[in-house]
Amino acid sequence: MDQTTARPLQDRPRSTQDYLGLEARYGADNYKPMDVVLTRGEGVWVWDVDGRRYLDALSAYSAVNQGHCHPRILAAMVEQAGRLTLTSRAFRNDQLGLFYEEICALTRTSAVLPMNSGAEAVESALKVARKWGYQVKGVPENQAEIIVCGDNFHGRTLAIVGFSTDPVSRADFGPFTPGFLVVPYGDAAALQAAITPNTVAILLEPIQGEAGVIIPPDGYLRAVRRLATEHRVIMVLDEIQTGLGRTGRLLAEEHEGVEADLTLVGKALSGGFYPISAVLSNAEIMGVLKPGEHGSTFGGNPLACAVARMALRVLTEEGMIENAAIQGARLLAGLRAIGSPRVRDIRGRGLMLAVELHEHAAPVCEALRKSGVLCKETHENTIRIAPPLVITGEQVDWALERFAAALK
Repeated sequence: MDQTTARPLQDRPRSTQDYLGLEARYGADNYKPMDVVLTRGEGVWVWDVDGRRYLDALSAYSAVNQGHCHPRILAAMVEQAGRLTLTSRAFRNDQLGLFYEEICALTRTSAVLPMNSGAEAVESALKVARKWGYQVKGVPENQAEIIVCGDNFHGRTLAIVGFSTDPVSRADFGPFTPGFLVVPYGDAAALQAAITPNTVAILLEPIQGEAGVIIPPDGYLRAVRRLATEHRVIMVLDEIQTGLGRTGRLLAEEHEGVEADLTLVGKALSGGFYPISAVLSNAEIMGVLKPGEHGSTFGGNPLACAVARMALRVLTEEGMIENAAIQGARLLAGLRAIGSPRVRDIRGRGLMLAVELHEHAAPVCEALRKSGVLCKETHENTIRIAPPLVITGEQVDWALERFAAALK
């Protein structure tokens, strides 16, 4: 071990440029983050290594709905970490069953498959849907079809990027898994035309986040639900970004009064403390999985379950879902009132919003960073805005002043 490797943590480089240099030297070049190096967070605020404070208007892509370092979730994590962290699923633990019971009661479901990342939850749902198609619906072997939507984003695994319509996500990663058919998002007629006797599932987001907070036409989810029921197709809703309060409801599907057959949650399921995701369904569909057919060493571990139980509790007990609806409406109205000619569209539901520009959004995001607000562009022209659900009216107004200055 050389001198550099042996140096204690407190002696390592501390300036922004030092950290940027380390990432450039040793890290894979698969991200292009802003050149801000964060070191601490509390509620809606984060601080960089140079001591500057920012309002986090991205919430780690909605993983930090409950705010940074929520004290009750932190306490639950520390307590469980001192007791038991991992057993694998070879043995049982005293947190998994309680997690099952509480999330089922909250979401009105009856079966849970715990995983770690959102992409794992999506992959799990694809496997469950295919197996259900063969064993229950009677689709011929290896002929199952799953319908997805254009401009989707469900993760980065090989199967998922195979049905992405984003050229950057797909280029040079083939060959891809067959069995997926892409239809336009928000077009119920196109979905209906695509369904065949071999269709086992339709996978979609209630609101497309990565695509730029694209909200489908009113009644679209109800139409998808009706078609899925009529044709005996599993409706899979990816609520990994939209779920757990982000849109002003526990799940975004509630805005249209529908219930999916498979609902995927993640990100805010731990309040940003620990990777955990879940596939929510019913016993008939989830029952196709038998021991040995699917699993995860860390999926359902006691530390993740204890953290998720508290993350769900604070979300509901502290009125964060209701606050998302109230402050989201305030933020949306305030953004629209700015009246900048640079803006093409402003849209949102709850605290999931977007400002679409006639120009590239990165310079505006940089101007916001300099004024103390952290946002990130998507699809070049759109600024995504998704602050923690604990944001106050005063903080919304503070952020709006900075958006007005950046946009004018």
